[in-house]
Amino acid sequence: MEVASVRRAEIAIRFSEFEIPPMQDVLLVGRRAAIGPEAARRMIDALSPEQYDIVRVEHPMVEAVVVRKFILRMVPPERFIPLLLEEVSPILSEEAVIKAQVRITIHVSREVEL
Repeated sequence: MEVASVRRAEIAIRFSEFEIPPMQDVLLVGRRAAIGPEAARRMIDALSPEQYDIVRVEHPMVEAVVVRKFILRMVPPERFIPLLLEEVSPILSEEAVIKAQVRITIHVSREVEL
């Protein structure tokens, strides 16, 4: 007998101004920001090596998203990045560097026959 399985993810995102130290879950780098994606990579690798990925995006204002690898293991980038960009769009500018704190809760529900 097959067991039905349902998985859902609840995603909460908190955006704020970039600060030093910049370590949060996500860093959105504007196309004309003072710090570019490669400089962000060097800075983050110095503080937390091998913990972040840079995802280049096709967006009018954002050049790249620096995101904690663990987040992309929980939610695939093709689902997470568009959601992130949609939610941050009202406060974006090309010069912005915005950090985001992300909390993901995975809900799993299964049905078993007794």
